[in-house]
Amino acid sequence: MTRERIVGPVPDPEKRPTRGSAQDAGGAARRGADGGEDEQFIRSLRPRLLRECIGQARVVSGLRISIQAARERGDALDHVLLHGPPGLGKTTFANVIAAEMGTSIVTTSGPALERGGDLMGILTNLERGDVLFIDEIHRLPRAVEEFLYPAMEDFCVNFVIEKGVHARTLRYTLKPFTLVGATTRAGLLSSPLRERFGITHHLDFYPVEDLALVVRRSASILGVAITDEGAAEIARRARGTPRIANRLLRRVRDFAQVRADGTITLEVAREALEFEGVDPLGLDAQDRELLRTIIQVYGGGPVGIDALAATLNEEVDSLVEMVEPYLLKIGFLTRTQSGRRVTPPACEHLGLAVPRPPADRGARGQGALF
Repeated sequence: MTRERIVGPVPDPEKRPTRGSAQDAGGAARRGADGGEDEQFIRSLRPRLLRECIGQARVVSGLRISIQAARERGDALDHVLLHGPPGLGKTTFANVIAAEMGTSIVTTSGPALERGGDLMGILTNLERGDVLFIDEIHRLPRAVEEFLYPAMEDFCVNFVIEKGVHARTLRYTLKPFTLVGATTRAGLLSSPLRERFGITHHLDFYPVEDLALVVRRSASILGVAITDEGAAEIARRARGTPRIANRLLRRVRDFAQVRADGTITLEVAREALEFEGVDPLGLDAQDRELLRTIIQVYGGGPVGIDALAATLNEEVDSLVEMVEPYLLKIGFLTRTQSGRRVTPPACEHLGLAVPRPPADRGARGQGALF
């Protein structure tokens, strides 16, 4: 039985550092989550062992080999870095690793560790083979990050006592442990920290077929009747993300309970998701507003992310981490050196005319001068 400890304050309910915590900063506000109740709902659907995991076959296979080898040697698993967009299972895999290794997991987040002393208390209380999970590890302060280097490499920490001519460095030996770091922005990790992870896995968006399996599994756990067509419709609109698929399932379940006979069919799923403002490609109101703004206000682009965030009255990080990844994935948005551009398929999806290229607009404007 995996034991868990929680360390550090976390301001956002979606970032609450508990088993099954979401990695999607700001995701609750964006997707309409309802705080702790939604968090508990997500946690109840999370797989506990590798054999229960659906999708991410390369990650599952790689972890299975690494875990089996570590257990046969009697060693702690090498440090693991998981990176990818929010909602794809980084926290889930951290808990699965602890369960498969038969050890405890201590969960915290980068912003919660402000000083080396915060990390010192955690590291010295770890037992042999325990898993330390740091979510949003790219947000670790530099001082804490440097404090972590010897702990990861040599399983020891160095700290200075007293000051001036009486200053002394003490070396404290730690029990071997496994650090699992999760980040949505691997590029922000410093090279020294990134190179100390022996195992690195990238989590990508799920195909519709795998998401349909996730929806059917979640529906069976919740005791909800659902057809294969209904599960596939929810999966198609889930943006390739299991967390969103489970949230949509919850909304469709409520709709089916009130407006239908409780069974989620294709027709019920379509009607419920349209009611929620989720279109056939999984775009919600914020996604469509971003695309319309680039098309109608900035002529299709290019536009800088700061200008776009100011126009939409949104935070830059929210757009970069929450909105853009899926739009880039489906080819509705491109990034260039001069800014963001909307592609013709996005215009067709929204029923808007494709903007003329900047060169054409400039030529027409000069022609009008002469």
